[in-house]
Amino acid sequence: MLNLKITIDEQSGFCFGVVYAVEMAESMLEEQDYLFCLGDIVHNDEEVKRLEMKGLRIIDHSQFKNLKNEKVLIRAHGEPPSTYQTALNNNIELIDASCPVVLKLQNRIKNSYDKSEKILIYGKHGHAEVIGLLGQTNNEAQVFQDLDEININQLPQKITVYSQTTKSTDKFYEIIDGLKNTGFEVDVNDTICRQVSNRDVSLRKFSMQFDKIIFVSGSKSSNGKVLYKVCKDTNENTFFVSNVGDLNKSIFSENESVGICGATSTPMWLMEAVKEKLLEY
Repeated sequence: MLNLKITIDEQSGFCFGVVYAVEMAESMLEEQDYLFCLGDIVHNDEEVKRLEMKGLRIIDHSQFKNLKNEKVLIRAHGEPPSTYQTALNNNIELIDASCPVVLKLQNRIKNSYDKSEKILIYGKHGHAEVIGLLGQTNNEAQVFQDLDEININQLPQKITVYSQTTKSTDKFYEIIDGLKNTGFEVDVNDTICRQVSNRDVSLRKFSMQFDKIIFVSGSKSSNGKVLYKVCKDTNENTFFVSNVGDLNKSIFSENESVGICGATSTPMWLMEAVKEKLLEY
């Protein structure tokens, strides 16, 4: 036995937006045998599998367009206006679990678009939340992840910048400074969710306390990639796993302290399962 000393980060796990969506899905599945969900309810394959066992049916937008007279859950990431129009046309009842923070951001972007502002969105191309944000601008806003993606010669002097809610705060302000230094007048909208961004600080403190860090996250999670890097930068002995099967006993030594943490899309039960497996070593 390696006699590992294991601690789970109490501040890791689902953000309130994901908790709301998952609880809504579970509540509906107690009343009916199945429930459609437009896209993965959360970017964590293990949690998706758990809910599919209860009757959740994940569908994409092409399948959604062919549905009629059904109930469909909208996940925390939110959806563009076209989704709501399809639901209206096809007599689909939407169970809207869009995160309140995302909905507020959508409304702000829509207001800027209605004022004919030039809108830039700092976010991941193709991300579900970003698709919903773009929809508020009739897909006219420009999405970017780095300054070199922006053709500054085609921008007006005054621009409006928003951010996907789960992006890095430091990187966002680095980009804002870059735009201002180039000479642009920037209307800055810091729309990063603080429940997410504040985990940067707490994870740095957490990661420093242990010999090894096991970061648990789905491979699709943007937030997971950001927070894993935070841990890795703080403690080079940080290892990314998506499930218990990814664990490697050979990386541990006797009597080491191990911290387990995860993304805002990582369920606490999965981190508990990782802990139980490590205790077997």
